[in-house]
Amino acid sequence: MTPTLDHMDETVQVAVDVPQVGDDRHKNWAKVVDNVDTSKSSGWAFDGAFVAAGGIQDVPAGSVLLVYGEKGSRANPQSHARVYTVNADATLSLEAEAKGAAWARTLRDPIERLLGVERDIYDLSALPDAVLAEELRLRGWKVEEG
Repeated sequence: MTPTLDHMDETVQVAVDVPQVGDDRHKNWAKVVDNVDTSKSSGWAFDGAFVAAGGIQDVPAGSVLLVYGEKGSRANPQSHARVYTVNADATLSLEAEAKGAAWARTLRDPIERLLGVERDIYDLSALPDAVLAEELRLRGWKVEEG
């Protein structure tokens, strides 16, 4: 199915390769964080939508991505978490990471700061429509004049 461009005012979604930080025998998850509950110091402090780790997922450009995983023996798994920002070019920038039992509290303040940062949004209004349409076609989008 070919994606279509229907609404220009929606958040731009980019296909990113969401890393997996743990191994398959333990917990692994990823979440697009949109709010931090500062009254909590566990993983429950981070509100947002879950996405699958270890593969390509569509996530909003400019969003904050929290990836959690566990490594080690089944009896004694070790927690590891990383925080990324999702770039408009579908790459990830590592912003922070933490290991051990205090991972969530360690990452709470950095994530809260990232959520408050205005990220650069590319102003494409100066580009001719034909240039934008051709770029989208090259990326596999079906573009129709409206």
